[in-house]
Amino acid sequence: MSNFNPPPDLVEQVARALEEDVGSGDLTAALVPAGRTGRAAVITREAAVLCGRPWFDEVFRQLDPAVRVLWEAAEGDDVSAGQRLCRLEGPARSLLTGERTALNFLQTLSGTATVTRRHAQLVAGLPCRILDTRKTLPGLRRAQKYAVRCGGGSNHRMGLYDGILVKENHIMAAGSIAAAVSAARAGGPGVPVEVEVETLDELGQALDAGADMALLDEFSIDDLRAAVAMNRAHPRGPMKLEASGNVTLETLRGIAGTGVDFVSIGSLTKHVRAVDLSMRFEFDAGR
Repeated sequence: MSNFNPPPDLVEQVARALEEDVGSGDLTAALVPAGRTGRAAVITREAAVLCGRPWFDEVFRQLDPAVRVLWEAAEGDDVSAGQRLCRLEGPARSLLTGERTALNFLQTLSGTATVTRRHAQLVAGLPCRILDTRKTLPGLRRAQKYAVRCGGGSNHRMGLYDGILVKENHIMAAGSIAAAVSAARAGGPGVPVEVEVETLDELGQALDAGADMALLDEFSIDDLRAAVAMNRAHPRGPMKLEASGNVTLETLRGIAGTGVDFVSIGSLTKHVRAVDLSMRFEFDAGR
């Protein structure tokens, strides 16, 4: 098993998913004789980064501890099309009942980890990290941010409680960037303050105000380079710089090469495409 630490609400996430799917009981699995046992294997139909093992295991732990899951690939591994990821053994009813919920977690989190790794590989060798955002599936933020880490990315703030990101509407309400940063310092002492800026002039204001970080929203490559130079030369700098907006696999390397510290990409967790997995069953003879 890898050193990735699953989120503390994993058990609750799985319990909610099982309640949603199983409810008062699996009516179809009840057609299988109670004493019958079986085996199954999970196969990936495409190359991917494996992510979600702890959720998969927890599904069957909650359903039936008699089910054994035998993994053949580690969390965070690159896996190939046609590869067997794990084998399962146990009561046939439990295998059938847990199949969909377990695969839902595994395919979704593997999808997030896979797309993150594609982006992380493109900035390899540069002093720049890939960040996620708060554009996540409701109820699965911690899980998806875990998957980003499995894929080689880094996490931005988890929520509104552990970091301050001053955006256009906050600035309008406060009256200026300086006023917004001042209010943020007063309201969240010790919490990092980031300011979203759309121009080099606004970046200068954020630097003057003493912000910890600036989000450079949809800056051109030339403006990103100018922002990096301004940041390094400013007497209150340098702050950390995050580039965001219009980031694609084709443009990422060029953006990261301007000298920014981070590139944030909402699509890592927002545009989810699950990895194509299947579970193949064999049932033992029984009553």
